[in-house]
Amino acid sequence: MQWKGPFPIVEKVGTMNYKIDFGHRVKTFHANLLKKYNRREVAATMFDPIQSMYEVVCTSVLEDEPQEESGISELKSFFTDDLIHLPPMFQKERSTDVNISGQLGKTKTQQVQQILTEFEDSLTDLPGKTKLGEHVIKVSDTTPIRSKPYPIPHALRDDIRKEIQSMLRMGVISHSKSPYACPLVALKKPDGSLRACCDTRKINMITEFDAEPVPDQEEIFAKLSKDCYFSKIDLSKGYWQIPMAKESKPLTAFVTHDGLYEFNMMPFGLVNSGATFNRVMRKLLKGIENVHSYVDDILIHTQTWEEHLQRVKEVFTRIKKANLTARPTKCFIGYNEVEFLGHIIGEGRVKPKPDKIKAIQQAERPTTKTQVRSFLGLVGYYRKFVPNFAAVAVPLTNCTKKGEPNVIRWGESQEQAFQTLKSKLASSPILQLPDLHREFTLRTDASDTGVGAILLQEFAGEKFPVAYASKKLNKSQMRYSVMERECLAVVWAVLKFEPYLYGKEFVIETDHHH
Repeated sequence: MQWKGPFPIVEKVGTMNYKIDFGHRVKTFHANLLKKYNRREVAATMFDPIQSMYEVVCTSVLEDEPQEESGISELKSFFTDDLIHLPPMFQKERSTDVNISGQLGKTKTQQVQQILTEFEDSLTDLPGKTKLGEHVIKVSDTTPIRSKPYPIPHALRDDIRKEIQSMLRMGVISHSKSPYACPLVALKKPDGSLRACCDTRKINMITEFDAEPVPDQEEIFAKLSKDCYFSKIDLSKGYWQIPMAKESKPLTAFVTHDGLYEFNMMPFGLVNSGATFNRVMRKLLKGIENVHSYVDDILIHTQTWEEHLQRVKEVFTRIKKANLTARPTKCFIGYNEVEFLGHIIGEGRVKPKPDKIKAIQQAERPTTKTQVRSFLGLVGYYRKFVPNFAAVAVPLTNCTKKGEPNVIRWGESQEQAFQTLKSKLASSPILQLPDLHREFTLRTDASDTGVGAILLQEFAGEKFPVAYASKKLNKSQMRYSVMERECLAVVWAVLKFEPYLYGKEFVIETDHHH
């Protein structure tokens, strides 16, 4: 019996078979014919028994020759405890990496750790493969779509190859013979690493649209005002945990300079990927109170600790049954405040995420229409924190009108609007989370260019803002009399905040005294 290698595993095939890269060709072996490779130059005393499995990436491989049955039996017996199981070799995060609130105390922390230990197999940075659904692509035209590969800078090619190899090992993609081919694009992640994505615009154009609804962010926030404990669970590479339907796999094929591949798991960029993911999450969490999801983030919120533990355990139980996994370093358990959808929520309040506000403060003065739209999109996400946002932003929004030059004519009014929006968000604005059991006050106002409103509620004898809203007037509305504009502000504001006000008594305050 002679060992050769080491050689890298490039792909898992089925349950116990692996493709091995010999450099000049790729061959498939059963796990019993493989042995983990340990580098001799590293002292044995430096190895952590568990961590070493995660660091090994190569195996020694037997000659691919016919084996006598007795020889195989002997080999199985000899290596029974040393079988190659692909996921542990690449796992970097475990249940011990989950973030537990430091304010819980010893007893509560131990209760959380007990739950995490129970579900440690579901806590990994490696994606699972859910049983709750699959992604199907329905196209209106069956003519294959083929594109040439986009040029990839030579400096990035090694990183792209590594990403492709990683996706092969995880079973996310496989080699393809599809007549379809979309080009690959390289995108930088926030940590500086590369993500291999596909330009799926052409296939999206002929895909039948899936109307599965997206969860409403404000509806979620409206249910959090009285809660004391928050946990957030982030699924590991969420989209890659949903398998592609067999007949749809060829439609996901993408071309690189190294060959053609197709997705076994649902990729980013498909027009209906989000809809499929939302549908899976609805199935996963159906019937659990005080638990919500938005894309791959799961939010658990309760008033009592006992209830919180029950909800956390129930969510992990369902994750395990669905064969999903959660990423440990992005899971936060038992906090009184937690980041969710770009906001910090907790203690009855909501505020913008600090790093988002920092990005707004560091934004450079825009010089083109595209840059103005980008800035307005950045600050617009937090417009509910800014009184009369629409009126303040008028000089900037006017720059994006059809017929305006692409290079912005920057004047005093644009500069004032730019700086005002930045300064209002720099003041660390905080809103009260709405309490649907308390009375609302709606305060409205109108100016020459827009209407605005503030939704307020009283806490401890003082009124606090729940949300700001504003709207720019069109040319016809700008010709209204003062009284007409004030009436318009009231009507518009009531409709704007209808989800909170419908069926309830509320107070309207307006500053028109004539």
